[in-house]
Formats: sequence, C-alpha cells, structure tokens
Amino acid sequence: MKITFLGGTETVTGSKFLLETVSTRVLIDCGLFQGYKWLRERNWQAPPVDIDTLDGIMLTHAHLDHSGYIPVMYQRGYRRPVYTHHATKALCEILLEDSGHIQEEDAKFFNRHKLGKHAHPEPLYDKATAKASLSLFRSVEFGEVVTIGDIHFHLQPAGHILGAASIIAESGGKVVGFSGDVGRQDDILMRPPEPLPRLDMLLLESTYGNRRHDQENPAERLAHIVNRVAASGGVLLIPAFAVGRAQALQHALTGLMDSGKIPRLPIFLDSPMAINVSNIYCHYIDQHRLQTEQCMRMCENVTYTRSVDESKALAGKAFPHIIIAGSGMATGGRILHHFKRLLSNARTTVLFSGYQAGGTRGAKMIGGAERIKIHGDWFPVKARLEVLSGLSGHGDFTEIEQWLAQSDLAPETPINLIHGDPDALEAMKDHLRQNTRFEVEVAGYQSILRL
Repeated sequence: MKITFLGGTETVTGSKFLLETVSTRVLIDCGLFQGYKWLRERNWQAPPVDIDTLDGIMLTHAHLDHSGYIPVMYQRGYRRPVYTHHATKALCEILLEDSGHIQEEDAKFFNRHKLGKHAHPEPLYDKATAKASLSLFRSVEFGEVVTIGDIHFHLQPAGHILGAASIIAESGGKVVGFSGDVGRQDDILMRPPEPLPRLDMLLLESTYGNRRHDQENPAERLAHIVNRVAASGGVLLIPAFAVGRAQALQHALTGLMDSGKIPRLPIFLDSPMAINVSNIYCHYIDQHRLQTEQCMRMCENVTYTRSVDESKALAGKAFPHIIIAGSGMATGGRILHHFKRLLSNARTTVLFSGYQAGGTRGAKMIGGAERIKIHGDWFPVKARLEVLSGLSGHGDFTEIEQWLAQSDLAPETPINLIHGDPDALEAMKDHLRQNTRFEVEVAGYQSILRL
C-alpha cells in the first residue's frame, strides 16, 4: 500500500489521505482547509487527486475539516460512493448544506458592500451543490466491512463526536489505521475511543500534542464564569462548534442550573445548524452517554433562535444572558454579528470552548489582539476573554498515550503524526519517542509512504 498526504499535515485542517494499491485508490477524509489565508487558498486549487481514477472516499467524521471538500469534488465530477457511519451521514446532511449556504451569503455580502479584492466574489460551492453531493453518501455501521477494490475497511468508535470513527484498512496482508480525531476518556457526551487492533502503521492525530487539558472540573469553571457574568449584569458569548460542543454546553449549563450552582439565566442557542444537530443527538441516543431524559431536558432549558429576525432580536434582550452561536473559531456565522455589537463592552465575556486553529479570529483574540476585523471593519476587543479547555472533544497527549497503551499495537509500530500545528506535532513526537518504543515520525505535506 501507498499513502500520499494531501492535507491534515503541518496543520489541523484539510484532512485528505490518498490510500493506493496497484488497482485501487481511496481517499481517506475530504476536508476543507481553514484558518490562515495561505491554507484556505488550497481549497481553490485543482483537486489534489485525479477524480476519474478515484474508487471511493471514506470519512472519519462530519467536521468540515474532514468532510467539507466533498461538494468541491462533486462539482468537479466525482460520482463514486462516500462511505461513513450513519450518524456522520446525518450530520453531513446539515453541515455541508450549511457550509454552502454560508459561502453563498458571504459572497452576496461582499458583493453588496464591495468588500474584498475580487470584483465579483464567488462561493467555493453553493448550497445546491452541497445538497447534490449528499447523494453519494453510503451509511456504514461500526465494525461493518466495506470492500473497495482490493482494500477492506471497517470503522470503529473514536469518541470525538457523534459517529466519529477511526478507519482500519487492510490489503495484501498489511493493516493501516487512520485515527481520525480521537476523543477523551471522560468526555461529557461521548464514550471513550475504542482501542486499536494490531497495525502495520498508524496515522495519528496530534491536535493537543503539546499541552494537557485544564485539570479543573469544566462544570465548576463554567459555573464560576457564568456567576461572574450574572453578577456584573453582562452577556456571555460562546462561539461553539455546532456538532458536539454546542450540545455539551447545553447539557452542562442545564445541569448547573438544575443543581442551583448558577442562576437561571436565559440561554439562547443562536445557530439553526446546532439546533438541528441537537435533535440528531437525541435521535442517536445509543451512541453517547446521555439518556433520553437528559437530551430532552437540555433542549427545554434553551431558547432556540432559528430565523435571522429572532437572532437580531437578541440585541433587545435584558442583561444578563448567555448566547451560544457558531462558528466555534469565530470564522463566520452569527457569532460575528454579536461580536460587532458587544465586543467593545467591558461587561461582555467571550468564552472559547474549543480548539482555535492558527489564523482564525478566535486564535487572534486569545493571542491578545486588541482589534479584530469583521466584514471589512475593525472592532476593538474590550470584552473579557476566557478559555474552557475541559470540554474539548480531542484527547490531549497524555490521553492519546493512554489510548495507545490500551490498544493491541506492537511496541515498535510505525506512527506518522498528522492533524496538528507544527509545535504540537514536534512535542507529540518527542513525548512518544521518550516514553514509548513506537517508531514516530511527523508526516509532511504531499509526502509519500509505502508499506
């Protein structure tokens, strides 16, 4: 087998790995590049693989950095199957259409206000194309064998979000594992990742390869932040990923209110996509830790704002209150409109509850930016900023090491590190080399490995 690294290397975005035998070519993940402009520009280049020779696509999970390039492949002529877990398929039906819609709306906004460098900005793809690409999806159960040419695949739970999987590929007596994004042992929503079988090679994510998650109880820290916002009479703005993070926040806030640890403040989920995703979590009750009653309760305690008018009306709501809105890295979505209105208010608190890729507004704000650019204008950052790492859906380097120890890997299994910023990749490499016998290397962009 041969593996070509077409994305998800030297960065956390754009995951794409081409797996080949003499007769078969399969793309593992098909994600968008996000963050820095020089990375995003790759999305506009010609597809990095010959579509006509591609036999299929396998997806680890629904996040756009793993799935968001599929509509581009579709509009360039790809018509072969996309195999993934049935919960991932359900989530992609929401995320991909929303991605196309947001790109359409952004292009219209930039055209209307004559912003940007292009005379007539166009979306990378539109909602109609995204919807059409969904016809390619084929649902797969965990453990079910999918055969594409002479390669046999199966998915096993990775614990990151609903439907998230590690992909195990076998051909010619060789077995390769693609970790996908690996969840945590004690995640608030998801069960732990399933240990890996014996492999001849592992491609391993390294998002938190250079840091440990805050050991403070995330619910207690969240309670402290909410209570301070309530006492000051301000607003708590939470940029949140629509899949996983928004649901974890709903559940955590509901639990804190029910236990009397925070006051019953109005909570608004200002994201149609996250609202729809919350319903999917309640549908796939067997795939996560929450019981039906808990799912129903978290939805009852939160006001859903679906329409644009309902979102705009939040400006007239009395303080204090809490707004959860996309996107998680503040790269787009309704959170930007709340930022424009509230970032200059010292009584506002912005809580980042997930990983912030380099070059995103979230990363810039956490890095100390005094102003951020939104829709062509600059806005001062006077709000209080908080980071809550305890709700992350990624295992940190100690949790990843624990997962590897639980697995059936031989002591000297070759590991290629992917899906991490450069500092995280190097730190993860050093840690594993010092504490294990695995043969650890960092994968390079467009590099090739052969088994």
